[in-house]
Amino acid sequence: MRLHPRTEAAKESIFPRMSQLAQRLGAVNLGQGFPSNPPPAFLLEAVRRALGRYDQYAPPAGFPPLREALAEEFGVEPEAVVVTSGATEALYVLLQSLLGPGEEVVVLEPFFDVYLPDAFLAGAEARLVRLGLTQEGFRLDLKALEEAVTPRTRALLLNAPMNPTGLVFGEEELRAVAELARRHDLFLVSDEVYDELYYGERPRRLRDFAPERTFTVGSAGKRLEATGYRVGWIVGPKAFMPTLAGMRQWTSFSAPTPLQAGVAEALRVARREGFYQALRESYRRRRDLLLEGLRALGLRAYMPQGTYFLMAELPGWEAFALVEEARVALIPASAFYRQDPPEGLFRFAFCKSEEELTLALERLALVVNSPREAQSGGVPE
Repeated sequence: MRLHPRTEAAKESIFPRMSQLAQRLGAVNLGQGFPSNPPPAFLLEAVRRALGRYDQYAPPAGFPPLREALAEEFGVEPEAVVVTSGATEALYVLLQSLLGPGEEVVVLEPFFDVYLPDAFLAGAEARLVRLGLTQEGFRLDLKALEEAVTPRTRALLLNAPMNPTGLVFGEEELRAVAELARRHDLFLVSDEVYDELYYGERPRRLRDFAPERTFTVGSAGKRLEATGYRVGWIVGPKAFMPTLAGMRQWTSFSAPTPLQAGVAEALRVARREGFYQALRESYRRRRDLLLEGLRALGLRAYMPQGTYFLMAELPGWEAFALVEEARVALIPASAFYRQDPPEGLFRFAFCKSEEELTLALERLALVVNSPREAQSGGVPE
């Protein structure tokens, strides 16, 4: 007896393993991207009010007041919104709905780790377009993106602001992607879970340029510092949304109703009271603290334009050796590349307290410039 080969896509990722190891060793965890800060008080209060009132199933398409709140934000009708159990489920449902055996989705590399397994589980192939990396940072090659499209391609999947690079795409890049999708009649999946975490002008959304074919994925967990709530959403062309809601019946059926009710109230409060602006300023300070600290150690660190991640190079180090010797947990670039990742490149999560970031820099200072042999240590049991 054996499990089906598709379960090869279900291997535990490095993110929880690194967090478990960090906890066991007392390391500063700059690996998995969950905030140190608690959720805002207005969210907690809204959820408390919802408990005891909204405790039964919500419709698969989502708790109606939350669909209405999101519709207001995106300038669409509530029927164009489907609420999911986190953005991870949103991406799974979308790729199951858009792709089939023998078809392709174009994905930018480095990529968030769920994209390739989701494509595989749909029976499809992910065609990767690697971002260029120079001293100035990561860049999208639009020509390479177009060359990746074949007659079997059904969709393009973009992530902006982008995990793990922190890249934000400009208006001309988004316009070019939309035009490419129209020429080849492709769907667009735009993973925008970090849509409120940007450090320049507010970026445009991909759906602004091709609303008729774009599905936008979002996350209350990322917006409201509550990654465990597992409330996400899809905003897309209204004609397709009942089918996506139907697909959800066979996954989680519905996200937790009291959490949906709390998020519905909290989204309006967050916008009205300037919560996102304050959050961006807080993350900007922490980004600059970490970036300047790494560069002071003589390391090459790339300035992120969005998200709460940055990439930096620690030549000669391996992730599990680093957490054991420095007591700092990071995610290696190999988690975001299918093969041949840039050597010595790591993702740092700065959604931690300034005290944690300072302690991590102090610990790294003791080891990163020490003479040593490069290690290839394996994953600890």
